[in-house]
Amino acid sequence: MAFRSAVITFPGSNCDRDMAVALEQVSGTAPVRIWHGDAELPEGLDFIALPGGFSYGDYLRSGAMAANSPIMREVVRAAGRGVPVLGVCNGFQVLAEARLLPGALMRNASQHFICRTVSLKVETTQSIFTQGYEAGQEIRIPVAHHDGNYFADEDTLDRLEGEGRVAFRYVENCNGSRRDIAGILNKAGNVLGMMPHPERAVDAAHGGTDGLALFDGAMRALANA
Repeated sequence: MAFRSAVITFPGSNCDRDMAVALEQVSGTAPVRIWHGDAELPEGLDFIALPGGFSYGDYLRSGAMAANSPIMREVVRAAGRGVPVLGVCNGFQVLAEARLLPGALMRNASQHFICRTVSLKVETTQSIFTQGYEAGQEIRIPVAHHDGNYFADEDTLDRLEGEGRVAFRYVENCNGSRRDIAGILNKAGNVLGMMPHPERAVDAAHGGTDGLALFDGAMRALANA
């Protein structure tokens, strides 16, 4: 059975093609491309991706306007049904603004845009997104953001830690994120938000392939479900 995925594009998205290429490379099937103003998602989707970029120019708050796009109502419903949803960089910001994930993404502590490859530690393998890695494994993934400083109150951070919902942590904190958090999961484990770009790490010609296990692991898990 073909792997059916979708990539949502908002005004200002600039990594939607990168995400689509990565999903097609891993699955052999091109994802459906969805415009933010669409009111419905195709039936039978296995995977939904919210890509990076600068939706609505990051005005108001990064991701705040995109979170109110018509298609996000359907993304929230799909996540509630258990469909895996991945939000990368601006996609993470959108997921937080849509309240699919707790916390907020603030301006980098340095007040500068950061664009480089960083080391991450895999904190859990107990999710569809991370089961292709080993617990404690260090991977190299690019970042490119100005508002990637993850913030949540202490009770929320303690809950994320206690429930095993921290997916990735920065080995060296590049943006000031609380507890070095680079990616988190929802309580059900089917929604992942992360600031680093795994879709930019699926081809050795681009500098590394440490992002492959995220997409390949999710696809294999869905095929065996």
